[in-house]
Amino acid sequence: MPMVSIVMRSINDLSFIEKTLQAVLGQKFKDFELINIDSGSTDGTYEIIKGYNPDKSYQIKREDYVPGRVLNDAVKLCSGEIIVFNNSDCIPMNSDWLGNLIKPLLEHPEVAAVFGNQIPRPDATPLVVKDYRRAFGDGSVSASWDHFFSLATSAVRKCDIRQYPFNDCLKYSEDIEWSWRMKKDGRKIAYAPDAVVEHSHNYKLRGVWKRFYNEGLADGFIYGERKNLLTGMLLPFGVEACRDIGFLIRSGNIAYIPYGLVYRFIQRLSAWKGRRDFLKKP
Repeated sequence: MPMVSIVMRSINDLSFIEKTLQAVLGQKFKDFELINIDSGSTDGTYEIIKGYNPDKSYQIKREDYVPGRVLNDAVKLCSGEIIVFNNSDCIPMNSDWLGNLIKPLLEHPEVAAVFGNQIPRPDATPLVVKDYRRAFGDGSVSASWDHFFSLATSAVRKCDIRQYPFNDCLKYSEDIEWSWRMKKDGRKIAYAPDAVVEHSHNYKLRGVWKRFYNEGLADGFIYGERKNLLTGMLLPFGVEACRDIGFLIRSGNIAYIPYGLVYRFIQRLSAWKGRRDFLKKP
């Protein structure tokens, strides 16, 4: 039996999949199995996966993809005591990524999950760079937030995830909901800054609205706290916009400020509206 099972989800990641597979298979820590779950890729992603991992690669129909359900089904295929989740577009930056990621689980029994460090891609827009540095980096900023976790590159114990499976109804933020349950149960969430992957997305404004509206819906389900327009949207927007402007000036991206303000406004408004709409439901 391997100590670790790595679950890799993919969908149309032709630009990244080979780099990710090569980096995962080139880790110094070798006691693992790789399980690939592809959601109906049509760009050749699945064919590349089959070339690298012919025995433990599975494909489902795109319309059947519900994050929690797919993850729970993948866990049933795992033999390892520790399960690592790593998205197919999360490229490990060195051969110590896996060992560093699972280390907190091996050393601290009170830790329920570990998430790794995500650095933005070279083409990341300025505000994406800023947000990733705050969320990840040395971990000091996100440690002060009420809650933060990312499943994109992460590790959990199989016994925990079998006892407390992912919510199989949520279409967004299934990782936040699961880790929040663990935290409320007295378990700890650890951050491994030296388990580094390259991973980021540049969303157009319509994509920003869709993503953060749906995350707002999930937040309403997870936290259940209703926030008014002032405290839930306007004040957070104002605070973050000030941070954005300062960052853009310091990084020499002054021309990006007008677009950045629109980006941040849409992000905050859509997240607030999503939460509000969920909590308005009877």
